[in-house]
Amino acid sequence: MCAMRPEPVHEPDPSGQGHSGQGHNPGGQGHSAESAGPRPGGEGWKAVLAPEEIRRALTRIAHEILERTHGGEGIILLGIPTRGVYLARRLGMRIGEFEGTPAPVGSLDVTLHRDDLRLRPARALQRTQVPPDGVDGKTVVLVDDVLFSGRTIRAALDALNDLGRPRAVQLAVLVDRGHRELPIRADYVGKNLPTAHREKVRVRLAEIDGEDSVLLGEGDR
Repeated sequence: MCAMRPEPVHEPDPSGQGHSGQGHNPGGQGHSAESAGPRPGGEGWKAVLAPEEIRRALTRIAHEILERTHGGEGIILLGIPTRGVYLARRLGMRIGEFEGTPAPVGSLDVTLHRDDLRLRPARALQRTQVPPDGVDGKTVVLVDDVLFSGRTIRAALDALNDLGRPRAVQLAVLVDRGHRELPIRADYVGKNLPTAHREKVRVRLAEIDGEDSVLLGEGDR
C-alpha cells in the first residue's frame, strides 16, 4: 500500500489530542523537498535546531545509549515512521562508528494501535520491519522525532507487544516539546523545547526534506 505524504508538524489534532509525529510514511522513499513545510526564516517560523546541532544531538544520544546498554549489547533501534526511521538509521550508524558494528535498525508502524482512529479519516498503513533476530530478549530503543502528548508512544508500545517480548524498552526522541497527556518519558532527548500548546514543531531531515532543521512557529506552512 502506498503511504501518503507526511506533514511533519506536531500540534494538537482536531479532537484535542496531541501526537508525537504520526501520519508518517513508512520509509520516505520517493519524497522530494517540495511541499515539505516551512523553511528556516519563513514568516512565523524560527529555527531552533540547525544541522550541526542535530548532528551533535544524535551523537550524544548514541553515546548515551551505549553507556546505558553496556556498549549496545542486544539493542535494536525501531524508528516510528517516517522521520523516526531516518533518525534511527543515523543513530545506528553513529553507534557503528563508535563500536565498529552498526546497531540493528527497523521500523514500527503504530497506525492500527492509535486511539484516534474513530476521530480521523482512514490512514495509510506504514511499514513495520524488524531485524531477523526479532525483539524477544532484546533492548528495544523506540526512536521518534518529536515527543508531544505521548499517545503515539503508547500506540508504539502496543504495536511492539504484538511482535514479542523485549527485555526492556527505551525511548529516544530528537525533540521533547512537553504537554504530555500520558505518563510517558523519554530516556534520551536531543533537545527539551518548551512550547505553547498552540505552537507547532516541524522536523525537517535531509533524506526527505532536502535539509536538516527543527522549526518552531504558528504558521500554516
